[in-house]
Amino acid sequence: MKTKILVFAMLVSAGITMASEKSEKFKVYGNCGMCEERIEAAAKEVKGVTAADWNKETKMIEVSFDESKTDVHKVHIAIANAGHDTNMHKANDEDYAKLHGCCQYERAQKIQQKGGTHQGHKHEEEHSSCTMPKKASASGSCCGK
Repeated sequence: MKTKILVFAMLVSAGITMASEKSEKFKVYGNCGMCEERIEAAAKEVKGVTAADWNKETKMIEVSFDESKTDVHKVHIAIANAGHDTNMHKANDEDYAKLHGCCQYERAQKIQQKGGTHQGHKHEEEHSSCTMPKKASASGSCCGK
């Protein structure tokens, strides 16, 4: 009887663990194998990320993570901090400039507000490189985080 209870408890525990596991795919700009190593390492450094696989041909990364420990937004930020633009966050120019020459991909143009200003839009520190459309949400942030 104790064995049955133990097996049941292990199955329930595994089910709960699997329920919080999430997988997301998104675009990350880069060129080569060095980029792949850097991008995947940056994603895996985020607490809660269990796997990261970037495809240099499609420029897409698939990231698996525990939703109770992190979210995809934090993964975008970590990758941008490593010098690689994502479809949510743009790396700052200093981090991009540190990339090896073969890793410096062609960057998309920065999104500019009508009239070229950023008035009426505030960024929190962690959103300084956000590339989401510049519409302030109720929180005052560009991407609602």
